[in-house]
Amino acid sequence: MTQRHTRATAVSTHGEASQGAVTPLADPDRAAHRRTTVVFAVVALLLLSSGWATNHFATMIAVLRDQELFTPIVVNGAFGIYAVGLVPSLLIGGVLADRFGPRPVVLTGALAAAIGNIVILLWQTTPGLFLGRLVIGLGVGLAISAGTAWAGRLKGATGMVLAGIVLTAGFALGPIASGVLAYFLSDAAAVAVPFLVAAALTCLAIIASLVIGDAKAAPIIPAIPPSTTAPPLRQPSMKRALATSIPMALWVFSTAIVALVTLTERVADQVNAGILLPGAASLLAFTAGVFAQGLARRFGWGPKAGIVAASIAGAGFLLAGFGGQSPPIWLFVVATLLLGTAYGMALREGLLDVETYAPPERRGTTLGIYYVFTYVGFAIPVLFSWLLPVTGYVMPLVVLGILALGCAGIRA
Repeated sequence: MTQRHTRATAVSTHGEASQGAVTPLADPDRAAHRRTTVVFAVVALLLLSSGWATNHFATMIAVLRDQELFTPIVVNGAFGIYAVGLVPSLLIGGVLADRFGPRPVVLTGALAAAIGNIVILLWQTTPGLFLGRLVIGLGVGLAISAGTAWAGRLKGATGMVLAGIVLTAGFALGPIASGVLAYFLSDAAAVAVPFLVAAALTCLAIIASLVIGDAKAAPIIPAIPPSTTAPPLRQPSMKRALATSIPMALWVFSTAIVALVTLTERVADQVNAGILLPGAASLLAFTAGVFAQGLARRFGWGPKAGIVAASIAGAGFLLAGFGGQSPPIWLFVVATLLLGTAYGMALREGLLDVETYAPPERRGTTLGIYYVFTYVGFAIPVLFSWLLPVTGYVMPLVVLGILALGCAGIRA
């Protein structure tokens, strides 16, 4: 029996149906089951608000530029300093979740994300913007890695998949809501209200968690009865979890950032949408991502879905590249949908790889490392700006497309 077949059999369609090779025991205490469900809903709210708190800045960039509160260099620098806070906190959040439990780490991270948005709201200067984005990065990194581990502890593989879907929804709703608010409000309120709403939603999630508390994970038993003749089930391995999940991580935010930044910048002159354009791009990309994740969960797509994810990413990059400097609107829409679909599927497959192979006591740490590699994609706009005078618009995207297709071949 091959390792791939063993994994598919033991985990049952990539681990989701069987909660990571295990099946919950029948619980005579329905109240305990209901409590776990309520706590999981609060975890989902924390992840959604964290995604909202960080990604609504994609729309607020346009607002800040239109009102000339900051120069383009300063606004782009805010992305860089955000990453300075995010990357180490993703790793630290996973390690702390393994050691102290995920709940205190998530609440600390969510509080930091709310404080960061309030700092930008109250201190609209360059130091205030940089400090706010740094604090948001630190907080969101803690909340994402530890929150996904918390969801997995409560609901197994299903919880980790749903965590990815909810986080994606937060990434989508933040830019859309902030764009709509900024469009209909006066200049001063257009800056203040979106940051206030992001902070308020995060605080609401924190309060809900403080009131509800936590729940213990359900007892579990092996999904496959032990047999003296059957081959042994795979041993949990952090190395194996990273070897399978990182090739998926590379196509998570790289696809999203090309859709939301690279393509959006190139069609901005053709669309008179102003500050609504980033929100529209987010709606297309992240809705496609959520839809793809939902279909995968509904129909129990197995590990081969990762091959499809990387292939779709390759197709989206190639299409975006062939559009050149000023792609037509139809190409922008189709490429954004493809890249958003790849984002959702790659995120789901990477999370399930971690849940399937990582040792339970190291799952938070493994998730943190996985998420660090997903955020490598945020370097693409800076890299493209550096390469543009030398290569033009087409070549970098074609190279990304070829690399994604190569990754699909390796996973196959």
